Amino acid sequence: MRDRLLERPHVERDYVVVGATPEQLLALGYRPVGKDFPVFLHPETGEQYALARTERKTGPGYYGFATRFSPDVTLEEDLARRDLTVNAMAQTTTGEIVDPYGGRRDLEGRVLRHVSPAFVEDPLRVLRVARFAARFAPLGFTVASETMQLMRAIVASGELTALVPERVWVETERALGEVRPAEYFHVLRSCGALAAVFPEVDALFGVPQPPQWHPEIDTGLHSMQVLEVAAELSPDTSVRFAGLVHDVGKGLTPRDEWPRHLGHEESGAKLIERMSARLRIPNDHRELAVLVARHHARAHRVAEQRPGTVLDLLELTDAFRRPERFERFLLACEADARGRGPQLRAVPYTQGARLRAARRAAASVRLDPAILERNTGPAIAERLRSARIEAIRSLNQA
Repeated sequence: MRDRLLERPHVERDYVVVGATPEQLLALGYRPVGKDFPVFLHPETGEQYALARTERKTGPGYYGFATRFSPDVTLEEDLARRDLTVNAMAQTTTGEIVDPYGGRRDLEGRVLRHVSPAFVEDPLRVLRVARFAARFAPLGFTVASETMQLMRAIVASGELTALVPERVWVETERALGEVRPAEYFHVLRSCGALAAVFPEVDALFGVPQPPQWHPEIDTGLHSMQVLEVAAELSPDTSVRFAGLVHDVGKGLTPRDEWPRHLGHEESGAKLIERMSARLRIPNDHRELAVLVARHHARAHRVAEQRPGTVLDLLELTDAFRRPERFERFLLACEADARGRGPQLRAVPYTQGARLRAARRAAASVRLDPAILERNTGPAIAERLRSARIEAIRSLNQA
């Protein structure tokens, strides 16, 4: 209903069934799929039908709820357990809109507002609200002040620590795929949740960088700007995640060394490894993020490097065997270079073109069969390296 009223595309419809029992739906041929509460699939359309239910908090975390479903649970009671008013609307089979909690009003006012004080019972809602903020920020939506207060209360209660890592990552990856993913992290920081969920990112705010390279100064602000550019460059959430965390090593720099951050690339790569293990981040996201953290500075300096050093970077990033990942690496590096304030946002990232051309030139090298026949493995590898260096040198001279 939310998306329909906003005239946004929607791909599925979910139904709430009032005044029925599981036995009645089974008798009609509906297929059960719910484990914790009764959800069924329509025997012909496959659409999802859930019996109206209420929930009661019984323990900490996302799973600490007791569910009650029976024929006497009303639609209004079922809608009351939703997180936001814009998600607590329904439409009857006759076309009547049921909106007991002001969802249409908040759609028109562009407000994300909680349905009831029971909002605080589910810590996952902090992440969900932030994700919806990322989705609807282009339409002008903001989080209601009273809802933000409840989100701060959830953070203060320590309930976020009860969330399982997989749920945190699922919400975060969905947010990274939204139109304005940086808004997710801004909202989490506004309510104090960023420090609890992503302390590595939260630690970047307030950390200065050399102004001659970073006119935006603040590392946290830089990371958000990089994420914004990454979202413009690619829909791939691994590129966006790599842009977000490429500088997390700067959060480990001692204050007396600010604004310089010597060695932040390697310390950041190790920190991403630990973060990925904690949150069960998928390997493709982790691997790309580690590569970008470790090698983005080398990519930026490619115009100053000798051909052999350029080849080293191509080999370190496995550019010949994994060209698709290398392309994502370059996009994240471009986001880093352009995510440094409005002055640099529109500056072309010529380093990306240089490295793409160098990879193509080096990958096109083919050794003479006679050389392959006369030499052993190490000698062949050295011959191939020399030929690739020469191909990159010739490219630069041209």
